[in-house]
Amino acid sequence: MTEAGAGEGAEAGGETEEVRGFWRRLGLPGLVDVHTHFMPESVLRKVWGYFDALGASSEGPAWPITYRREEAERLALIREFGVRGFTAMLYPHKPAMARWLNGWAVEFAGRVPDALHTSTFFPEPGVERYVQEAVDAGTRVFKAHVQVGAYDPTDPLLDPVWGLLAEAGIPVVIHCGSGPAPGAYTGPEPIGRVLARHPRLPLVIAHLGLPEYEEFLGLAERYPQVRLDTTMAFTDFGERFAPFPRRALPRLAALGDRVLLGSDFPNIPYPYVHQLHALERLALGDDWLRAVCHDNGARLFGL
Repeated sequence: MTEAGAGEGAEAGGETEEVRGFWRRLGLPGLVDVHTHFMPESVLRKVWGYFDALGASSEGPAWPITYRREEAERLALIREFGVRGFTAMLYPHKPAMARWLNGWAVEFAGRVPDALHTSTFFPEPGVERYVQEAVDAGTRVFKAHVQVGAYDPTDPLLDPVWGLLAEAGIPVVIHCGSGPAPGAYTGPEPIGRVLARHPRLPLVIAHLGLPEYEEFLGLAERYPQVRLDTTMAFTDFGERFAPFPRRALPRLAALGDRVLLGSDFPNIPYPYVHQLHALERLALGDDWLRAVCHDNGARLFGL
């Protein structure tokens, strides 16, 4: 399905049934989405403002926020889609922000029990202490954003954090690829050095490492605890600026037990169902789709 076709279905009110029909056809009880964004409303509005400005720029792609709705409406919709496990990906862009975000995350997890309690961190004094506090509070997944945070993942301040999370076995969904724009510390080399030091660290590489897909596949092949999420990969939008090399599809198929559905809901410029159709049209088989869209995430988080 093209983006336009999916959009028309959504406008007609049929997207919910399209999504539910997708996972029902596969014999699944629903979906597990490891890359969705819920955060304080003031922060989310700024994120939306960034994408609005990007779309208004002559240098950036048009990026309409498909699900620009109030939190209660977004929660209702993702539940209607049948997403039985989802995250609250949130991330700081400066010091003294992560601990505040983590406090909000505790409150959100308390009132939204079907959301996986998500926390974050930043390389700053005291980071190990507040990450431990988040773990003690029941965090089930962390989000790290090397590009937005503009930090080196090998920063000595983070070394005890990586060690703590490797020991605890808590996954970290990390945006460390160089898309949509490279940063000083993006790409496979810096995070590869972290993994060399902490080989049991359960990282989930966001966006399949877009655009350095093959290099991040290599890290997953080398480190058994490394996984990849599908966020925006293979969609018409993603393929326009960072096409996945078709020669790498057999490697992706072989890692079928460590690829996880991610969507970027609600901050996507196309309907949610388009991500599912983009995965389906890879023609890697129903077993692969079942694993990616539900079973791998359910196993990782014990759902």
